[in-house]
Amino acid sequence: TNIEFKLASSTLVSLKVYDVQGREVATLINAQQMNAGTHQSRFDASTLASGVYWYKLEAGAFIQTRKMMLIK
Repeated sequence: TNIEFKLASSTLVSLKVYDVQGREVATLINAQQMNAGTHQSRFDASTLASGVYWYKLEAGAFIQTRKMMLIK
């Protein structure tokens, strides 16, 4: 799965995936400086069970959490 996001300006970015119990299951980007523009991060969920997961994008002061469904 690819998670795509856009940045308005250059900033530090973190992107993490959590299970429904709030446990972190993957860190896709860990406090990495990224330039403005469109970016993609690949999420390999081959070791995870089917179900609902949440991913949290932190880019400077901006924080967004989105839900995703993993179906195998």
